[in-house]
Amino acid sequence: MRLFTDRRARRTALAAATGLTAAVALGATAAANSAGAAQPATVQPAAANSAGAAQPATVQPAAALPSGIAAPYLYLGWGNPPSATSVMSATGIKQFTMAFVLSDGGCNPKWDGSRALTGGTDQSTIGKIRAAGGDVTVSFGGYSGNKLGQKCSSASALAGAYQKVINAYQLKSIDVDIEAGEFSSSTVRQRVVDALKTVRAKNASLKIYVTFGTTPTGPDAAGKDLIKKGAAAGLNIDAWAVMPFDYDQGSTDMLATTRTAVDGLKNAVASAYHLSSDAAYRKVGLSSMNGRTDSSGETVSLSNFKAIISYAKSHHLARVSFWALNRDRTCPSGQSAGDTCSGISQGTYDFTKALATYTG
Repeated sequence: MRLFTDRRARRTALAAATGLTAAVALGATAAANSAGAAQPATVQPAAANSAGAAQPATVQPAAALPSGIAAPYLYLGWGNPPSATSVMSATGIKQFTMAFVLSDGGCNPKWDGSRALTGGTDQSTIGKIRAAGGDVTVSFGGYSGNKLGQKCSSASALAGAYQKVINAYQLKSIDVDIEAGEFSSSTVRQRVVDALKTVRAKNASLKIYVTFGTTPTGPDAAGKDLIKKGAAAGLNIDAWAVMPFDYDQGSTDMLATTRTAVDGLKNAVASAYHLSSDAAYRKVGLSSMNGRTDSSGETVSLSNFKAIISYAKSHHLARVSFWALNRDRTCPSGQSAGDTCSGISQGTYDFTKALATYTG
């Protein structure tokens, strides 16, 4: 995704650390969902013993949501990022996609390509999210910066870099946001596919999402090739997701093109993996943008986004997100849309509140 403050640059990176102590403490009192979020317990009616006396009720965990299914992007590197725990309290959201892990110049993962995986604001933020009953999906890549897919010289080395991050935070889901040079190179596309196949073999329960750009009618040639490479390699991921915006085609109906872009993605996945339409919809997702996008003539209104969520619900999409939580608020008087605000009239965190309703 492009960094809004540079029309051809878009997002970059951040977040992370573990908070395992807090997660363990939460697990003692509530069941953790597959994203690590504590779920309300359901209480079964008390049973009567043979003498007719009521027995203590048994507590069963509520159904868990898949990790990363509804997780807005949060980037700590710009845009006056909000307190994640305050957002959780205000909106009900439990999951966040933390962006971005990049290359430090070689095949070594760091936040924004410069900050160590542990320590600092990243680790503190993830620890607080987990302590509050939530969890994170870590996103690799984005539009700008040095990409691991390009800097790692082999699929095995790239898989090792991904695994280093997975291990550091005991992740339940990852997002590979493949853009720019990673996406345009057939060699790198194959490397990412092969690396993810290794990651899948070592992490059977890990949710894996791959996110990339799209045309208004679905993936372009590179996107279709990426999916075909995945199918040919036997790569089983949880969702191929598109970013239905930044078309650079002038005035655009963002609701209509989101639907047609995801429909086109579904068709590509169904063809490559030999799936029915219903099964293919359940293996795709989307990451929208809130408010004005990087492209002139494009605005995703709140009503658009709510309708997008309804569309996603009707097809049981595997993942819905948006870029970015940092922008989920109206702009101060005289300020235009950018990294801190959406450029439209809205309440604070309205898009996040809408996304919090998505359960697949």
